[in-house]
Amino acid sequence: MNFLAIIPARGGSKGIPGKNLKPVGGVPLIVHTIRAAKGARHVQRVLVSTDSPEIAAVAAAHGAEAVARPPEISGDRASSEAALLHVLAHLQHTEGCQPDYLVFLQCTSPLTTAGDIDGTIDELLRRGADTALAVAPAHHFLWRHDEAGNAVGVNHDKSVRLLRQQRTPEFIETGAVYVLNTAGFLAARHRFFGQTAFHVTPRNRCMEIDEPDDLFMAEALLLQARKETASTALPAAPAAIVFDFDGVMTDNRVIVFEDGREAVHCDRGDGWGLECARQLGLPLAVFSTEKNPVVAARCRKLGLECHQGLERKWTALQGWLTARQLDPARVIYVGNDTNDLECMAGVGCPVAVADAYPAVKAAAKIVLAAPGGHGAVRELLELVSHHVSGKNPR
Repeated sequence: MNFLAIIPARGGSKGIPGKNLKPVGGVPLIVHTIRAAKGARHVQRVLVSTDSPEIAAVAAAHGAEAVARPPEISGDRASSEAALLHVLAHLQHTEGCQPDYLVFLQCTSPLTTAGDIDGTIDELLRRGADTALAVAPAHHFLWRHDEAGNAVGVNHDKSVRLLRQQRTPEFIETGAVYVLNTAGFLAARHRFFGQTAFHVTPRNRCMEIDEPDDLFMAEALLLQARKETASTALPAAPAAIVFDFDGVMTDNRVIVFEDGREAVHCDRGDGWGLECARQLGLPLAVFSTEKNPVVAARCRKLGLECHQGLERKWTALQGWLTARQLDPARVIYVGNDTNDLECMAGVGCPVAVADAYPAVKAAAKIVLAAPGGHGAVRELLELVSHHVSGKNPR
């Protein structure tokens, strides 16, 4: 089955001008949803529907494809369904293809995780449903005015005040994740049709950015989530941090010049993160199968111990740990592809970058929000720094 993620993202917003590009947690708002989509094991492809060249550029830089949205469906009264239908028509016209399922994601929900997306898809498949959505538990007493202007209960009898445990469970739509059978959607032209299933997500991830204050709340919640992830997965006293190179220090792409020389894309922020990490006194090293001199050159620039051209990284890493008398259970290893799995299995804290191979993410205790070459190393090092010293990540 083929699952296509579509993220509608207009350039205009009345409540918060330029909302979808506002920085939240150090990256543009839309990037959180792109990363969650790319991290979902079911999703094969991520498209962003936008009328904004700036949003399109940010989407492309973070691994999504941009589809230009026509002006007539880009206003504040245009429906999300119109954007979805346009993307499907575009794919049919340009590629002659149609996905089995659409995964419609809202970029205004930065707390959405890959697990929320996969959980919603899993629920749709488990129940054989046509549509599915993410929901969160709700325990509010709702009120409205009747025709005479009197306050009356919507989901309760105001004369009977039941305890929460006595009430029928209710759920609110998070507005973050929807999964639709494509053929059914093309017929119904609405996000809900046929049998609908829902996946329950934690209440603290139910948030949409609509007002300026929401940006501040999202920052706080994202920071808290990062702290909680690190506190439960990282060793109490890390002994060393070891990195793969390609796909971790880089974005896994290579530039080949006519004379055969190669170059790679790295993130300068990772270098600053390493400088801060050195204050913790932890051994830092790169272990790579890559033979190209660019690995050693980058490691020299960053002041990192470098081991490259390795046939079996785990054998080399074992020897390194033994020579330094380091406990593997207290070692953090960061990888992105299947040749990292042996090292990840051999240490206490395996970590995967956001765009790692699915099997690698499945083996990781921590899956970073950032892809390789886009600040993943710095993200991890700030988490470790906070974990060890108790200081908040910048």
